[in-house]
Amino acid sequence: MCGRARLSSDVSEIKLVFRIPPERSTPNIAPSWNVAPTDPLPVVRYDESAHQRSLDVMRWGLIPYWAKDIKIGFSTINARAEEVDTKPAFREAFQRRRCLVPLDNFYEWKKTGTGKQPYAIALADGRLMAMAGLWETWRSPQGERTRSFTIVTTVPNEFCAELHNRMPVVLKPEVWPAWLGATVPQLKSLLVPYPSAEMICWPISQRVGNVKNNDPSLIEPVAA
Repeated sequence: MCGRARLSSDVSEIKLVFRIPPERSTPNIAPSWNVAPTDPLPVVRYDESAHQRSLDVMRWGLIPYWAKDIKIGFSTINARAEEVDTKPAFREAFQRRRCLVPLDNFYEWKKTGTGKQPYAIALADGRLMAMAGLWETWRSPQGERTRSFTIVTTVPNEFCAELHNRMPVVLKPEVWPAWLGATVPQLKSLLVPYPSAEMICWPISQRVGNVKNNDPSLIEPVAA
């Protein structure tokens, strides 16, 4: 799964990497070294009305438009690639509302003889990751609108399999247009593990387990 991550890159860099038009207004969002479910994150989507990409802040944990309660978002922070086109919470968003979730790295915990050791996982070249995501708009009974998203996961590559039995789908730049665009035949073929040789990981402090801890020291390597 993917349940904790870091996005400390500046919004201006995110706009550049994901080719958000300069004239598009973009949200201000503070850097975070410990992003957790229900937190707000900038999400890249294709704005069909303007025929260009946009960067919008959304809540992590997809709330289907038909949900009666916002609490469903706690159980939908991830969407399994194998069922995005069939599970009621995700299937309509998969057809019409796909997005990219920019992240610097995500965290995972490896079981050890004495407990669990957290690791930071990133791209080996230091680039921003683009997680495959789905987004949705939900209106509360009071009429308040909430936009939310989920991160798609798949089976792990050999690299991540040592840490967990799932990993987020990381998409390469050449397939971003297909994922963000109209329905494409065999779209699920994009939801595959990222190449192991292009990823790195390193052990980090147990402090990352507490969401109250949020500073650059969280990603400093420690002895495993």
